[in-house]
Amino acid sequence: MPEGDTVWRTARVLHRALAGQELTASDFRVPRYATADLAGNTVDEAVSRGKHLLIRTSGPAGALSIHSHLKMEGSWRIYAPDQRWNKPAFQARIVLRTAQATAVGFLLGILDLLPTAEEGSAVGYLGPDLLGPDWDAGEALRRLVAQPDRAVGLALLDQRNLAGIGNVYRAELCFLARVHPLAPVGRVEELPRIVQLAKTLLEANKDRSRRNTVGGPGGRNASPVWVYGRAGKPCLRCGTPVVHTLLGDTELTERDLYFCPRCQPETI
Repeated sequence: MPEGDTVWRTARVLHRALAGQELTASDFRVPRYATADLAGNTVDEAVSRGKHLLIRTSGPAGALSIHSHLKMEGSWRIYAPDQRWNKPAFQARIVLRTAQATAVGFLLGILDLLPTAEEGSAVGYLGPDLLGPDWDAGEALRRLVAQPDRAVGLALLDQRNLAGIGNVYRAELCFLARVHPLAPVGRVEELPRIVQLAKTLLEANKDRSRRNTVGGPGGRNASPVWVYGRAGKPCLRCGTPVVHTLLGDTELTERDLYFCPRCQPETI
């Protein structure tokens, strides 16, 4: 699942493949940008901002940034110029070509083209980036406690508070801190520890091909997570069956929620 660590790693792959190269062709396969042409522009860098990706270019077409978000199913793949794609062409939303590589964005949840100077219109609302140069634990904590009555499980997933946490980390962080995800933020004494854990976990996983929140090398069949996706299975700490439910501000924003009812007692 694409969370901050996955997006950071994707940005690094894109940067290594494209930075410093001139685009020989660009193909935006979405109606809004069907006529956009970045051929001749040079890719300056590819960076992540929370769960968002920015590919910055400059040249004859101007200083333009390609903004994308993977959502649930999106991905970026790098191919040699003549290499056959290993995903269906109809899933491609954008194709960027250089003399050395072809970058394809498949099933991107968001795809925008905007002046680099106006990137703030797309990502300016985000809180401190857990893997970015702007990371500020104090600011993240200040934003979280600004809504003391909000469930901590909702507050952690809100990218306006801190950028990079997705559903997996939401579940794992609450478990590691022994906090029930429905507990109001104002009653969570472990909130500073959760913020620090979030930074530690994303840093530890950003270079891993398989996310691991349990620690240790583990085996092929060992669970890399404590509770996420383990509904009905025994808690790795106490053996109690892991509970699955849904949580969201509205029915449309509900997401899967996992927790251990014994390790994370409800004290609302």
